[in-house]
This record gives sequence, C-alpha cells and structure tokens, in this order.
Amino acid sequence: MNNQLIKALAVIAGGAIAGGCSSMAADNSSASTGSKSASNAELIHAQQRVSELEATLADRDRQLASTEAQLAAGDNSAVSTSADASLFPPNPKAGECYARVLIPARYQTVSEKILTRDAAERIEIIPARYETGQETVLVKEASTKLEVIPAVFENVQERILVKPATAKIVEVPAKYDTVTENVIDRPAHTIWKKGPATTQTANVLTQTTTDTGEIMCLVEVPASYKTIEKRVLVSPARTEEVTIPAEYKTVTKTVVAKPATTREVTIPAQYDTVAVTKLVTAAKENRIAIPAAYETVSRNERISAESMEWRRVMCEVNMTQSNVMALQRALADKGYYKANVDGVIGAQTLSAARAFALDNDLPAGTNYVPIEVVETLDLSL
Repeated sequence: MNNQLIKALAVIAGGAIAGGCSSMAADNSSASTGSKSASNAELIHAQQRVSELEATLADRDRQLASTEAQLAAGDNSAVSTSADASLFPPNPKAGECYARVLIPARYQTVSEKILTRDAAERIEIIPARYETGQETVLVKEASTKLEVIPAVFENVQERILVKPATAKIVEVPAKYDTVTENVIDRPAHTIWKKGPATTQTANVLTQTTTDTGEIMCLVEVPASYKTIEKRVLVSPARTEEVTIPAEYKTVTKTVVAKPATTREVTIPAQYDTVAVTKLVTAAKENRIAIPAAYETVSRNERISAESMEWRRVMCEVNMTQSNVMALQRALADKGYYKANVDGVIGAQTLSAARAFALDNDLPAGTNYVPIEVVETLDLSL
C-alpha cells in the first residue's frame, strides 16, 4: 500500500514539474467564451477567486512536499485518512502525469422581455379656430396741448470800458558813453647792449669795455603807450511817472425784443383700421391611449461556478524526443506549428498545441499539453 502511494506521489510531482502546475492556467475554450461575455464586476470577482485558489494550491503544494519528505524518510504515519483527498488526482495510473487547473465559471446568455414604458394616455389639444376681420378703432382720443411761442431776440452793439486809465512809475536807466584814452603800456627804462656807441642810438648814457674786449653800452629805452576805451556815465538812472490811457471795447449783445408766449392747440382724435381676430370654434382636447412598451434584453447568467480539476498532461515520463517530434509533426500538418521539428518542448510548441485545443474545443493550457490534444491528433505515447 505504501509503495503504491509513493508511486502516486511521484507521478503527481512529475506532472506538476512538466505541466507547470504552479501557474494553474485556466484556458478552457468554453470558459473563455463565457468569461468574455461576463461583466467587469464578475471578471474582477473571478480574478480575486483565482488568487484565493492559487494561494490554497500553494499551501497544499507545501503540504504535499512535506508528505513526500516524510515518506522518503520512511515515516508511514504521514499518510492518514484525514488528509485532503483533493491533493491527489483520482485513480492515478503509473506512467501518467496530472496537472491541477482552475476551471472558471461558465455563463450563458439569457434573453428576457422587460417593460420599458408603462401604458399611458396622450392628450392632444385641438386649438381654437379664429377668423380675422377689419374694424375701425380709436387709437388716440382728442386732446389739447400748450404750444410755446419762442421769444424774439435782436443783437445791439455797446462800447464798454475794458480797463480804466492808470499811472505807473517807469525806471529810466542811466546812460553811458565810450571814450578813448592813451595810457603808458611800458615806462621808460635802460638796458645794456653790445657794440660801440656809434652803433647805438643817440640816447646812449654810458659805455664800458669788458675783459674780453667787448663794448657794452647802457642805452635808454623810452616809454611806450597804448590806446584804451573807457565807458563813462553821461546821465544817472532815474524814475518818471507814465499815464496809461483807459481801454474800451465794442461788443455785440443779444437782447429780448419780444418775450416768449404760449397758446393752446387742439389735437384731433386718431382712428385706425385694424385686423380683429374673432373666435369661430373653441379649443378642445382628444385623449389617445398609448400602450405599454416592452424590450427584449440579454444578460449573462452563471450556470456553473469555478472549480479545480485534475487533467492528464504530457510530462517527462512520456515527453521523449520522439514523442515531442511526433506532436510537432502532427501540429505542423494541421497548420499550427511553423518552427523546426526538433523534439524540444518550447514556447512555439506549447502555443501551437494551445491554439489547436481552442479551435477544437479541447482543454487548453499555456504551459502544458493536455492528453486530449495528443489523443485528438491520433498520437500514441
């Protein structure tokens, strides 16, 4: 019994590693169709639910790892009847791998006829009918008014005093005259000059001989004069009284020749011919019944809640190079695989298998290949 349990745990661990159990991708095509039609609130709720389930799975994975460690240590008591049976796939078989995935809730579109407008009543008013006729009416009654006769004015000329005669004291400035006068520019003086007295002028005062034999004469230079101009006072400044005559101006004045008066004027009454509208038929109302209106609306109704499910997947037990190459050739024949057939499970192989599963309404995953895909391709692993 313990050996069978150990084999089952080994199969589960192999399926989790090969199929990417930890990611728990929910990619069933029918669920995808339903989720696209769900409302934003339902999608948010579903995402929260997925997070909770992933946390639960992580906790259970830790429990499974602990159980495997205890079994490896030979502790048979680690497996008890109280263990959660959902930790293990149902009826596991040797050589098969399993992946636990989240199956999202399924929805269906339900049509329903709803009342959009209650029955009502419309009131239609038939307006009154009028006829237009001609009629003479009093527009303005007769009246009287006072008419102002304006005053009559005339222009007269008049000589008026602008400024009376006045006297003012005027200052008569002093008078000056310019005269010329000879004055000494340089007084008479004597100077020594070289040469004998015969070469000098007659005003030589004395002469002497120097040790060098030169004759020096003391000559008298007469005074020189220059003519200058002088400003002399002719009459001093004084004041005198001057009489300023009065100023007159001739102006034109407007005077009243005839004062303004009033008179009473009679204004006759005014009449006009106007169009008069007369009632011919009074207004009335018609009541029209409006039936209720209905509309057919569609809504998404959940038909199944999200759940966890064990799926058979390809793993290291059956994911040999020859098996992978067979899978790649089969997908290439169907037009899904475009890369080289190399026997290696990569992103392109997983993407091609997922596309094939979605197009054929099979279980699909992003990081594992369900056995249903292998069987539908008529492959034997």
